[in-house]
Amino acid sequence: MTAPALLVPLLDLVFPPRCPLCGEALAEQGGLCSACWSTLVVPGDPSCSRCQRPLAQTDAPADAARDSDRLVCAACLVRPPRHHGISAATLYTAPSRKLVLAFKHGRRVALGALLARLMAARVPPLDGPWLVVPVPLHRWRLWKRGYNQSAVLAQHIARALGQPLCIDALERTRRTPSLGGLDRRSRARALAGAIRANPARSGRIAGASVLLVDDVLTSGATTDACIKALRQAGAARVRIACFARVLDEAIDDATQAAGPESQAAA
Repeated sequence: MTAPALLVPLLDLVFPPRCPLCGEALAEQGGLCSACWSTLVVPGDPSCSRCQRPLAQTDAPADAARDSDRLVCAACLVRPPRHHGISAATLYTAPSRKLVLAFKHGRRVALGALLARLMAARVPPLDGPWLVVPVPLHRWRLWKRGYNQSAVLAQHIARALGQPLCIDALERTRRTPSLGGLDRRSRARALAGAIRANPARSGRIAGASVLLVDDVLTSGATTDACIKALRQAGAARVRIACFARVLDEAIDDATQAAGPESQAAA
């Protein structure tokens, strides 16, 4: 929540604005210094029309700018996605990893506003109402962490986009193990039956266009389970919005050494 304007000077006096990545002094709360802004890797064009995976310039035809719907990556050709697009604020590299871990495990909940602002900027214009839904946490993990980071992001994004929010549209019915180190099939097996649509929210989900919000998109196993539950509940289409997207070609050596899936996955 943004502090009232009258309290901003007092807040700045008690907690001087600093960059959450490097600690550099800032003019105001809620941002990054110019040097750290430049270290974030934003997905660019050309990109896959189905999953927004960045493509090499050599993979795109000369008239791609006029007909970008024809651009499809190899992964989507082999395994067409169930979703209707991915909007990622950044690619998962060392700087974005640091922000995610501070927000998710460092209890720096205030970072949610910054991350959500970057995410909302990447979501294309939405046609009509879209129901904003966070990826759920199991109640025991929620109790241990104190908050669902995806729900915090979803609240900010719904407000920024002027879209309705359904914070409890999805439920985790059982605890799931860490997905780090598991292959696609093992992840799917671990999540089988673990996520369902909330029966009390079935009326809101049926026929709705859903913007599914998560902090990090790794293999897609968790979002796939959420999409399956939403579609079974009658959702017309589902688009994914995430802060950081894990792509092997974008992860630097330092991030690989840290094990992104084991440290950032919910």
